[in-house]
Amino acid sequence: MALDFTAIDFETANSSSASACAVGLTRVRDGRVVATAGWLIQPPPGHDRFFEINVGIHGIRPEDVADAPSWATQLDDLAAFVGDDVVVAHNAGFDMSVLRRACEVTDAACPPYRYVCSLQVARKTYDLASYRLPLVAAAAGFLDFAHHDATADSLACAHIMIDAAARAGAHDVVELAMLLGVRVPQLAGTASRPTAAVPTF
Repeated sequence: MALDFTAIDFETANSSSASACAVGLTRVRDGRVVATAGWLIQPPPGHDRFFEINVGIHGIRPEDVADAPSWATQLDDLAAFVGDDVVVAHNAGFDMSVLRRACEVTDAACPPYRYVCSLQVARKTYDLASYRLPLVAAAAGFLDFAHHDATADSLACAHIMIDAAARAGAHDVVELAMLLGVRVPQLAGTASRPTAAVPTF
């Protein structure tokens, strides 16, 4: 087995997990970054209001996504990039909830990805005062990236996993999780059910 995975990061427009407005992706093969990608997303209707607190974090505004692909439109490109990889995210519960909820509210089929949380891996690997992404990335030797740029964040996440695997002597991402006692859950890969009402944010 090889250290192959895809790191993913979402930014959201507001407090709704369905409000994806950007995604970043980093592909790792045999412990090396081989590709990155990222794009803006037009959040699903009813989840497309931009909160100032979110804009203050990532700098993405409504006008920036006006011509961006919708969630359903861009999902094929996301799935094509990820393929059959295990996906990794820093605080994966957040990113997986974005993927799941955005699929639900658009009635799209949610890909059945297995995933690992690099935040949990970091807590078992490094002795740090904080496990925020920039500090963990620095401990992994990845410095000075544009935090909250989705592609940069996915790249930082990938470097954390590469470094953690090297420290643990793990040959693939699932082995790394097993060695550290970290779960490898799987998203339910079924089409979502239409909702009776769409909340407005």
